Amino acid sequence: MQVRFWGVRGTIPTPGPNTVRVGGNTSCVEVRTENNMQITVLDAGSGIRLLGNSLLKEFPDGVHGNILISHTHWDHIQGFPFFVPVFGRSNRFVLIGQKRVGTRLEEIMAGQFIESYLPYAYKTLPADLLVKEVATGERFLIGDSTVVTTASINHPGGNLGYRIEHDGAVFTYCSDIGHPDDGFDENVLKLAYGADLLLHDAHFNTMEDRHRFSHWGHSCWLEAAQVASEANVKTLALSHFSPDTTDDMVDEILEKARKVFPRTIVAREGLVVNLPMGDTLP
Repeated sequence: MQVRFWGVRGTIPTPGPNTVRVGGNTSCVEVRTENNMQITVLDAGSGIRLLGNSLLKEFPDGVHGNILISHTHWDHIQGFPFFVPVFGRSNRFVLIGQKRVGTRLEEIMAGQFIESYLPYAYKTLPADLLVKEVATGERFLIGDSTVVTTASINHPGGNLGYRIEHDGAVFTYCSDIGHPDDGFDENVLKLAYGADLLLHDAHFNTMEDRHRFSHWGHSCWLEAAQVASEANVKTLALSHFSPDTTDDMVDEILEKARKVFPRTIVAREGLVVNLPMGDTLP
């Protein structure tokens, strides 16, 4: 299993000299399984634009894949209208997200494609797009042997965490999670248990800020490190950094996190991790 980070920032894209090393694009992670030919994308923040450009170069005759949406806050879907494979007739994607009462996932995604925002409509996209809604706790198969398990995790408006398993390797994706003050979200622990790599929200730099803005539904790096230890994770990847967190601040966070959980890395744009990992951290 191969994991590549295309967007690791939260809230809003933050290009500039203070974020160039870690990256300023919002949430998007690519997972390759089955001889690196099965493509699974986690979230469609602004990072998905560069992913789309890369996929078209690699698969000029047609791109097929799956896009798993954790939730539909803007920083997790805002890149989708600029994902160039949706403009090609030979391309096919299955969009998967949480089943909820009220507005359907397809309606939310299509809501970005209106005249006030863009000069083209969702219904005019040439690619073959299929939208599938899943419930918390649901398991499904991607390709021949990639198993995905979902679970609802705590975040305003709802959020899905994902556990992806293939050929003995496990990647867990838990972006945007606000843990209870007296412990950890049990569903996060279940999804993460024994994972080769856990991507975990690290939006806040201090626990003071985390408690002050607890209604935002995000975590501090310390909670991420503690969850990784509690869930017996092999490696932790910190992600979803605040737009106000500079590269230098991320370096400081990593140093502190490794004192709690030594096998911690920073999810940097462009970083590729092959699972299972060796002893050396990237």
